[in-house]
Amino acid sequence: MNKTIGIVAHVDAGKTTFIEQILYITDTIREVGRVDKKNTVLDYHTIEKQRGITVFSDQASLKYNDTTIHIIDTPGHVDFSSEMERSLKILDCAVIIISAVEGIQGHTETVWRLLRQYNIPTIFFINKLDRIGADFYKTYDDIYINFTKDICVFAKPNNDDGDVFSSIVPLFNDTEFDSSVVDFLVERNDYLLEKYLNDEKLTFSELNESIKKQFSSCNIYPCLCGSGLKNIGIDLFLNFIDKFEFTNYSSQDDFGAVVYKIKHHETNNKLTYIKVISGLIKTKDTIIHDINDSIIEEKINQIKVSSGSIFNSVNSLSAGEFGILVGINNSYIGEGLGICNDFIDYSLKPVMQSKVIFDSSLNPKEVLSIFKLLNTEDPSLGVEWNNTLSQLQINVMGVIQLEVLKHEVKERFGIDVNFEEPEILYKETITNDTIGFGHYEPYKHYADVKFKITPAKRNSGISYSSDINHDILYPRWQKLVSKLVVPACRRGILTGSPVTDINIELIKGSAHIKHTSGGDFSQATYRAIRHGLENAQNILLEPYYKFKITAPQELCGRVMTDITKMHGSFSSPVTVGSNSVLEGRIPVASSMNYASELSSFTKGKGNISLVFDGYDVCHNQCEIIEKYNYDNTSDPEFTSNSIYCNKGNVYSIPGNDAEDYRRG
Repeated sequence: MNKTIGIVAHVDAGKTTFIEQILYITDTIREVGRVDKKNTVLDYHTIEKQRGITVFSDQASLKYNDTTIHIIDTPGHVDFSSEMERSLKILDCAVIIISAVEGIQGHTETVWRLLRQYNIPTIFFINKLDRIGADFYKTYDDIYINFTKDICVFAKPNNDDGDVFSSIVPLFNDTEFDSSVVDFLVERNDYLLEKYLNDEKLTFSELNESIKKQFSSCNIYPCLCGSGLKNIGIDLFLNFIDKFEFTNYSSQDDFGAVVYKIKHHETNNKLTYIKVISGLIKTKDTIIHDINDSIIEEKINQIKVSSGSIFNSVNSLSAGEFGILVGINNSYIGEGLGICNDFIDYSLKPVMQSKVIFDSSLNPKEVLSIFKLLNTEDPSLGVEWNNTLSQLQINVMGVIQLEVLKHEVKERFGIDVNFEEPEILYKETITNDTIGFGHYEPYKHYADVKFKITPAKRNSGISYSSDINHDILYPRWQKLVSKLVVPACRRGILTGSPVTDINIELIKGSAHIKHTSGGDFSQATYRAIRHGLENAQNILLEPYYKFKITAPQELCGRVMTDITKMHGSFSSPVTVGSNSVLEGRIPVASSMNYASELSSFTKGKGNISLVFDGYDVCHNQCEIIEKYNYDNTSDPEFTSNSIYCNKGNVYSIPGNDAEDYRRG
């Protein structure tokens, strides 16, 4: 049986050490690596060794009894959240590592929210119980209060008498469960509850099956504990996974897989990382891609499997297994292969943008090609050459990510780049319904489209629909238009920022039976959406954080004043011991440096956790629009003008006149 377990945590919660112990006690490695010694199995990249943090998701496989467990190590630093999220969709189960000293931290909340969004069975492992200040019960209470009341303890520390932590007490074994576990299960299972109330004996098998079903359906969240550093509780964790995590992959079904990672070899050959969901894939099999309404077939030259930095060739991959396809050049992250033909989109998006700075002696096209290659490995970069400003721009999560990128470009491509200090990545939307029309008809080309564009719920993104009969506009053209609307919204008219939170409905469209090509609909779509935006009331959006601040009571007033000055909002403070806890919402732009300021005036006694909370109306729209000074009428890539041809002469017609011109 194959089981994929993802290990997720806030940075420094002990995730990497936890994984090392798992590999060691299963005889996968000969000795336990340490972060401070820079010899861990999965943090083998140079930048990871230098910084002592996980930057890239990686995997290792091990045998435990009759099970093959694939462990996915994910980054714990917020700047690499996108890398972490891309691994979540391939998991059978996730393990959230929480330090018993620091407790729930900002990134832990992000991870929990994503795991619930994707409905992934989740285990809590309360780690670092050997550390001074560790408090299992306080950490458990934090999970219970902030995350879920369906947390079930399957192990607890053996230090109730006040002795220094040295072991744990398991609440299950091969023949029975502790009464606390039984009570927990009975409360959540009508069948067990009825037997319990009738004084009927609850069998071990019934309780065992109840745990499996409730765990896999995310109705309960098991909690284990221990110390990764001291190798306490790791064997019990593996035993739990072996007994209660169940998968049913079948190699007899049709082939289906998900592309979750793209890397490039030293020679820039593309490596496509997949997880096989069903069926079987072999060397020399053909992979079929559907890209922009074009079917592309590619043959697999080689299949590899990896464990850390070690790669081995294999002949095939079966359902539930991981591997790397070599010779596939048109794959992309999130692509579904075979019967898994749906594209996976991801939630976490960068909220900052930076300009790439490079020496004038370098060819801009070569630098752009390097960053486009990096963009295939991390699509969240959103690499774009801005013709208007003649500069290369990328989207980022934070300054640590920029430092890693700088190192990576130098190490892999041998060139030096720098980055301007990142600025907030704004977005735009509309507040009223609008109509957009676009026509593209130079000589021997033809396409026109008409959209109804309406405002959508905040943070809902862009949705598309069509009300046109396939007899009027062929399905292939309608499908193409559906794929064009998102890139056509890359720039709004206020600051040139991406447009979001709109519904786009195709209400008219036409093609020429002989002269229309795909590029014609690209031109018409871009022009129609631009025309619609120009006829609407547009507003600017900025990213917001959800915050939780803990500070001494006597400084709560200062904190509330600060939040107000930063254009944030908050609910009434809650007193916890000698501290006040304040929760609310605040613009990212005005709060980027507040963590260090809070630490300073509270003398280290205050802390803040920040979780991205979507986009909302910009608090200083006029100031930002003036700063950007974007001329929406002079952007050659995004124009509302339509193109017509009459007797060989090509005309550009302003958007508001274009549809009437066609009628004339």
